[in-house]
Amino acid sequence: MPLYAESSAVLRWLFNEERGDEVFRLLRTADKVTCSRLTLVECRRVISRAGAGAGLSEKDAAGLRGVLAQAASRWAILEVTSEVARRAEERFPAEPLRTLDALHLASALVLNEAAPGLAVLTTDDRIRSNAVQLGFSTLPEG
Repeated sequence: MPLYAESSAVLRWLFNEERGDEVFRLLRTADKVTCSRLTLVECRRVISRAGAGAGLSEKDAAGLRGVLAQAASRWAILEVTSEVARRAEERFPAEPLRTLDALHLASALVLNEAAPGLAVLTTDDRIRSNAVQLGFSTLPEG
């Protein structure tokens, strides 16, 4: 099954948080992984913030950036296009919705138009709720 990797899930894996091992397994076994450029930016910013006095050494931050770069080199990356931006400006089923979440969902919708059957990999409840109402399957389950 092709996956859209949203930032919350990728970060759980990178920081070895609860369900991170499950996210890693899903990323590793997916037919294809796609993410928005936004996913990479968000993940790199979180790593940078954690390395700037939030308890992560610069060595560990560099290691996480390397792991992300290696994984992303195998993923398809969707840029934040005008089509994605226009869709993100529209209403979503479960409002209110934060801007970055709307951009993730809009990205998944645009990708799904080109290749139906996409599942959204997320650990964010707002994104999961909207994705389900938009007709996506979501992972990890539960």
